Amino acid sequence: MYKVAVVGDKDSILAFKALGVDVYPVIQPEEARKIIDQLARDKYGIIFITEQAAQAIPETIDRYNRIMTPAVILIPSNQGTLNIGMQRIRDNVEKAVGSNIL
Repeated sequence: MYKVAVVGDKDSILAFKALGVDVYPVIQPEEARKIIDQLARDKYGIIFITEQAAQAIPETIDRYNRIMTPAVILIPSNQGTLNIGMQRIRDNVEKAVGSNIL
C-alpha cells in the first residue's frame, strides 16, 4: 500500500500531521529535492508539496511528472497561492480534453 507525504515549510504543512499524513518540513531547495527523491524510493504514492518549495526545484517536479508514481501535487502554502498548481491542472485538462474547459 502506498503512503502519502507533504513537503514544504513547517507552518504550512504541520496541520497535515493531524490527518495522519507524513510531513517533511524543508527550508532549502536542496533539502526538498533530497526528500522528494527519498520519498519516491520509499514507495510513497502521493507527495504534496507547497508551491513555494516546488518553485525552487522545477527540474525535480518535472522529472516526477513524467512517471506514474509518485504523484507530485502542488498545494498553496499558508502564505497564499502562486497559481502554479492550478495552471498545471489546466494544462493537464487541456491536454486530455483538447481544450481548456476550466
